Amino acid sequence: MVSEQVKSIAIVGGGSSGWMTALYLNKLYNHSQATVAITLIESPEIPTVGVGEATVHSIRSYFAAMGLDEKELLQATNGTLKTGIMFRNWMKPNEDGSTHEYFHSFDQQNIARSIDISSAWFLSKGYNKQRFDEATSISPHLIKDKLSPKHANSRPYEGVVPYGYHLDAIKMAAFMAKKGVAAGITHVKAVVDDVEVEGENIVRVRTSKGSFTADLFIDCTGFKGLLINSVKERKDNWQSFEDALPCNKAVAVQLAYSDDQEPKPYTEATALSNGWAWQIDLMNRRGTGYVYDGNRLSKDEAETELLNYLNEGNGREKEVLRTVHLDMNIGCLKEFWVGNCLALGLSGGFIEPLESTGLHLVNTSARLLGTHLTGTNTAQAVRDSYNKIMNSTYQDLKHFIVLHYCLTDRDDTEFWREVGETVQYCDGLKQKLATWQHKVCEFMDIGGGYTTMFSDSNYRSVLYGMKHYPQLNLAVDKDENNKMFHEFDNRVTHVSNIVMPYRDYLKNLHKPQKL
Repeated sequence: MVSEQVKSIAIVGGGSSGWMTALYLNKLYNHSQATVAITLIESPEIPTVGVGEATVHSIRSYFAAMGLDEKELLQATNGTLKTGIMFRNWMKPNEDGSTHEYFHSFDQQNIARSIDISSAWFLSKGYNKQRFDEATSISPHLIKDKLSPKHANSRPYEGVVPYGYHLDAIKMAAFMAKKGVAAGITHVKAVVDDVEVEGENIVRVRTSKGSFTADLFIDCTGFKGLLINSVKERKDNWQSFEDALPCNKAVAVQLAYSDDQEPKPYTEATALSNGWAWQIDLMNRRGTGYVYDGNRLSKDEAETELLNYLNEGNGREKEVLRTVHLDMNIGCLKEFWVGNCLALGLSGGFIEPLESTGLHLVNTSARLLGTHLTGTNTAQAVRDSYNKIMNSTYQDLKHFIVLHYCLTDRDDTEFWREVGETVQYCDGLKQKLATWQHKVCEFMDIGGGYTTMFSDSNYRSVLYGMKHYPQLNLAVDKDENNKMFHEFDNRVTHVSNIVMPYRDYLKNLHKPQKL
């Protein structure tokens, strides 16, 4: 069958997923002249969930590629910067009784020597002196001294170390919608009444504002999966990950700052009795929440535990602005692309947001679609390729999130006593952990024929932050190791001297505009 150029794409559902996809495809197909009609249909009756407010650092490349002004983006979304995630209480307290913590940094320094800096840290018994992240990454030193990852002359989307963002999800969707409409995307606010299907193809979508046809329909309707479930029954197309990742519910709370609080340039993930609590600091408020196992806690119990945690260890803020309870479908589709319908974002799958991967998955999915959608009447082999890569991507992410749990030594609740066994539901991960008891983690250990979301440096952050150390039998060159860490210390000092205090960066970023 001859395949012609795609002429029309309809995206059903807005929010971050819908508008990020629409902007990307519009940039891809209509960068010089309008060749593909892109329509986004979203219901005015369904609000954006608005709780996924942290990102990984690679999202900067998406915003930059879309031609968005970084300062404008952050101002419009009450945005702040993020240099990593501070994990607390994921293991038993330290010997001195203090809470165990480690920082998953976006940077890990590479210093050219005969061995890598991780091996040098082990061989020098660095774990007796300081945390792994403090010995190999600059970011932990910046946050300790309340410094930003940028200096006064940093260009947009660039810093001395990689950084991501904390963004108001609702405001971000509105900002992207504004940019999308200005770029020529047709925005229709309407309620979907019916999805007309023939075989595995959508013929048209009927709405309160009329019917819409397209060469390709993209489902961004969230957990409902309104379109994809119309072309393939969910019971035949869904694979649950709840055996490996039992946290299937969340309660999210937005809090006002107290007078003495300032935004932090990092996300916090603190383990509680049956899951973990996040903290994400925007310019104007703090977002917190509790991701938990709904088979062990009720919604009321989870909310009470979260508020107690905020009262005791985190300083209860002045005012609760919003509380939302969420039921999460943990897993992904077997086939994301069926016929002329493709599920993207929450309609395609979801894994708990421990590593802030939601927007990154949207970006990955949209870019992958761009390389696969080369015409109408897409060959099944092309759809199979897309589905295989997306499945592997979700499996890869599942393994990395399970890694955070299965290394724990906590035994204070049944949840923590049992969650370590979830490694059995990740093919190959147990064998890798056994291997990593005798060698450092390398990229070749985890690379595959798919989008590897996390590299060896990410794995090292978690492995060594949770004390899964290898027993290395290598000759130790103390002088070489000392030189390596001396150079690292010099880098920290140099960077610390040139960057802006984080408070000053935010003050300059969000200062009122002169009329």
